[in-house]
Amino acid sequence: MARKRSQRSGNRRTPVRKPRLTLTGRVRVVRPGVATVETPEGSFSVARGGLHEAMDGDEVQVTLVRRGPGPEQAVVHGVLQRATSSFLGTYEKAEPLGVVVPLDGRLRHDFFVLPEDDSPERLQVSEGDVVSARILQYPTRQSAGVATIDRRVGSAMDLDMLVESVIASHGLSTVFPDAALREARNLRVDAGAELRSDAARRDLRGLCTLTIDPADARDFDDALSVRRLDDGGYEVGVHIADVTHYVPWGSSIDVEARLRTCSTYLVDRVIPMLPEELCNDVCSLRPGEDRLCMTVFLQLDAHGEVTGAQACSSVIHSHARLSYDQVDSLLRKELEPDELPVACGSAWEVADALVALDEVAQLRRAVRERRGAIDFDTREAKVLLDDQGRPTGVSVRERTAATSLVEEAMLLANEAVAKMLSDVDAPAAYRVHERPAPEDLAATIPLLRELGLVDNALAERVVAGVPSAIQEVLGKARGTGGEYVANALLLRAQKRAIYLPRNDGHYALGASAYCHFTSPIRRYPDDIVHRALKAYLKGELTSREQREVAKVLPQLCRTCSDQERVADLASRDSQKAKMAQLYLERIGERYSGVVVGCERYGLFVMLDDTCAEGLLPTRALGEEWFAYDDERMMLIGEATGRTWRLGQRIAVEITGASPERGQIDFALASVR
Repeated sequence: MARKRSQRSGNRRTPVRKPRLTLTGRVRVVRPGVATVETPEGSFSVARGGLHEAMDGDEVQVTLVRRGPGPEQAVVHGVLQRATSSFLGTYEKAEPLGVVVPLDGRLRHDFFVLPEDDSPERLQVSEGDVVSARILQYPTRQSAGVATIDRRVGSAMDLDMLVESVIASHGLSTVFPDAALREARNLRVDAGAELRSDAARRDLRGLCTLTIDPADARDFDDALSVRRLDDGGYEVGVHIADVTHYVPWGSSIDVEARLRTCSTYLVDRVIPMLPEELCNDVCSLRPGEDRLCMTVFLQLDAHGEVTGAQACSSVIHSHARLSYDQVDSLLRKELEPDELPVACGSAWEVADALVALDEVAQLRRAVRERRGAIDFDTREAKVLLDDQGRPTGVSVRERTAATSLVEEAMLLANEAVAKMLSDVDAPAAYRVHERPAPEDLAATIPLLRELGLVDNALAERVVAGVPSAIQEVLGKARGTGGEYVANALLLRAQKRAIYLPRNDGHYALGASAYCHFTSPIRRYPDDIVHRALKAYLKGELTSREQREVAKVLPQLCRTCSDQERVADLASRDSQKAKMAQLYLERIGERYSGVVVGCERYGLFVMLDDTCAEGLLPTRALGEEWFAYDDERMMLIGEATGRTWRLGQRIAVEITGASPERGQIDFALASVR
């Protein structure tokens, strides 16, 4: 038998230790004390105390350790490249030093401002002010971090610190570079000149076009038109703000938009992708004003099937700016046509267009269902604020005839443009949604089976990812106690849609080709698509600009996908912070809700009226030990056998709330 290799140490023999493997990766700090490292070999949790001097986004070297029976964990041994160079924080004094305390809770270190640094006096910074600080020296295990102040943001008394902390924690940029602002200030709309200089741009100012948006919207980047055809079909016009006319490739505005990649919609503000002069003025399709657009006309037969599509650059003159509520009221016949806020033309013509667009939406939903599109039921909650930023209530928006009308028109245009570009292999950012993994779908079956929603044959089709099978389960669940559970389980099993430089189709929509074309004011992938569409229409797909776009397109798509996630998380966190602030004033009140999550440590409950989510800890369920059934996602009382599971109706009492963490705490309403 071979002996273990050893080294001699005096009279002792010690085993030769295998050197630990060093990996290179990028740190992602999820929340204080919780971080992961993404490496080519996989993703690893950072061991407790193993982050050392690393900060979120840093490129680091790590080794893997095993502590206990769980998987290997990472320990940071060195920072190769820093990701954070500046941050927002509150300024404090610790004579003779100044101190900047980061608003981003993931930055665990405070930074000193040295006595010889005159930036606090020069910028008139007072104790407690929020400042933008630039890192001069990063903290190590032996020394503290040092920073200087670049800008005074404002007094903590004048700022909403809950939202400012969200902005800082997600690294959102709120200030545009001076060069981009200068470019924006010089922009002007001259539709007449554009029509004279570009023979291909169509004059559609006589066409009845209208915009439909939330009542508080300020940027209107899509308008609609429609006409009925003699054969019983329709021609739908989707008119999208021509942003790239004003934002040349490589301009200062364009470069900044590539960094931001999208607008971020927070609870109290929008952090725009483009300067305000574009978002709310020259690119906004305001009623009664000429605006440059990219237009797609879609011909549909009487059954809603697309029979033709054409694209062009255009000039439109919006006849009306309508809200979803106004359109819903008209379609329910609660509002007369002459009560619509029409800027020009006939209110009756606008009303007739809305009725026709509603007919198209109903036809298109049926078409998409036949081809295998999966339609999940969703509700969107928005916390309402007063002028001081204090929460006053919650508005829950569900799908209505008006929102569906707009959604179906946008889907039509996005599919049509994607097909045009895909057919000629144009370099563009396609919106791709992959088929879910069989193992993720298989994990839904035990619960779906318990709810009586699947038999063996249907379960096999669900696991295979057959869209009609998933539709069938959702249809069976609709209107039953298992409706929420089925929607939640199957939605969680889906993969996240991403941007790719190639067309791989969109699984959930049942679309062979799909892209984002309809929101170029707030999404950079739409601007990429606009540039490609213009090049295609002009026969310039091999132009220098398109070659440059193609060269950086893979990285652009990755960045857009990543930043979309950041914007979504920031939006959600800002809503959660204000929701918790709202319920901080409601401690002791009782509400009904539904269990939307189940973990070993407790239940996540969503309240019926506001969609607010909070934690009902296991200790609040009763004086017994609860076993956790991972497969069926349920808690089982070992003494009583009582079960707590997804979709269960429940009454809770508010016991606490932490706005800073966006957390609401519950107890059972029946337990005092």
